[in-house]
Amino acid sequence: MAEDFDAIVLGAGAAGLMCAARAGQRGRRVLLLERAATPGKKILISGGGRCNFTNIGAGPANYLSANPHFAKSALARYTARDFLALVESHGIAWHEKTLGQLFCDGSAKEIVAMLLEECAKGEVDLRCGEEIASVEQAGGFTVTTPSGRFRAPSLVIATGGPSIPKMGASGYAYDLARQFGLKVVEPRPALVPLTLGGEEVLFRDISGVSAPVVTSAGKARFAEAALFTHRGLSGPAILQASSYWRPGEPLFVDFLPDESGDFLLDAKRAAPRSTLRAWLRERLPARLADILAERLRLEVEFGNAPDKALRGAGGRLKRWTFQPNGTEGFAKAEVTVGGIATAELSSKTMEARRVPGLYAIGEAVDVTGWLGGYNFQWAWASGVAAGEAL
Repeated sequence: MAEDFDAIVLGAGAAGLMCAARAGQRGRRVLLLERAATPGKKILISGGGRCNFTNIGAGPANYLSANPHFAKSALARYTARDFLALVESHGIAWHEKTLGQLFCDGSAKEIVAMLLEECAKGEVDLRCGEEIASVEQAGGFTVTTPSGRFRAPSLVIATGGPSIPKMGASGYAYDLARQFGLKVVEPRPALVPLTLGGEEVLFRDISGVSAPVVTSAGKARFAEAALFTHRGLSGPAILQASSYWRPGEPLFVDFLPDESGDFLLDAKRAAPRSTLRAWLRERLPARLADILAERLRLEVEFGNAPDKALRGAGGRLKRWTFQPNGTEGFAKAEVTVGGIATAELSSKTMEARRVPGLYAIGEAVDVTGWLGGYNFQWAWASGVAAGEAL
């Protein structure tokens, strides 16, 4: 005998908790099923344990999707200010870091506790440790787990993407979407470190060195820190660019974002007896300055260097070309680019156009935010959009 509910939400992560809470508080009888032993596992590790729970400047331009307009409706109807108001209503202390990123003063546990309290207000039936055996559609949806069968006219896919598999992440959302005939945009790792090979392995020798740079991949540019690692490139500027980078393409790095014009010719006039290595060491970490100078092979004093050579070196420093040979994969990716195709969903309700009663939210959908709280804001906004429609 199956238990009956108004809606079943699969996945008690950020989007699933938000959706279930909103639907429950609207009087819906909601079952929230989670495979892990506890809810909100990704929330707990985010932001170094302090949860970068939103970004005050979050807008459609901060997201990647095959349809860049899809996220507009949900983001406009539930904004970062709306979520911040919820945080403050629970007495959670917060602070703003750089670039509009909002964090808990205390612990990410406070955000999970807040969401569970909101679910409790809506009398959501949360059950953890529930592995989904099957999902069937016949006059509604029937979900079977080892502990029983559950039936509802509405089903919400909120099981995320395959990033960070050690946290239990998987591609289950895509399998389920395909089962119901929904198209999936090929998923790939995003907000992920890039690896270097060939001659560029030299940069691995300066593992641990970081510097403020501007990275470019495709048409996207990000001004933040880059970090060299024993495998290649990481740090916020690289993670941001990785979402836009495609295998085989170059990645460009401006190591001197504050310099412009013929700056090395200016340096030649100002200090003709200086060298490129010495000049770079005044502006960059010494080990990075040394390796860049070695690669540029301009070891003479500025006064003895041809203007053309200085212009060329300056151009390379402003647009250094890396040729990454890959990424560190889903194991190190914070999120996933791609997912359930937005063309299959209503941007207002997140309901599948061709499968009434089926919804998809959060990271399961082909909407991916920048680093810095944007992905959480999409989880909240898409969760609310579905929760209001259930």
